[in-house]
Amino acid sequence: MNRLTSSLLALACAALLSACVFAPPAGSSNAFDADAMAKNTERAVAACGAGNVKEVNAKSFVCK
Repeated sequence: MNRLTSSLLALACAALLSACVFAPPAGSSNAFDADAMAKNTERAVAACGAGNVKEVNAKSFVCK
């Protein structure tokens, strides 16, 4: 592998390992909210960048 490919691979691995962890609130059994949270979590990481998400809920997210 050349140096650029190795660097990009290392950067991709670091980004994937530093992603936010999502857990629904305790007692929440609503599948719709869980799906909305999962989608917003993905959107937040894409918009804010890995490790830069402050808050995610079923309706929105906030970057740091």
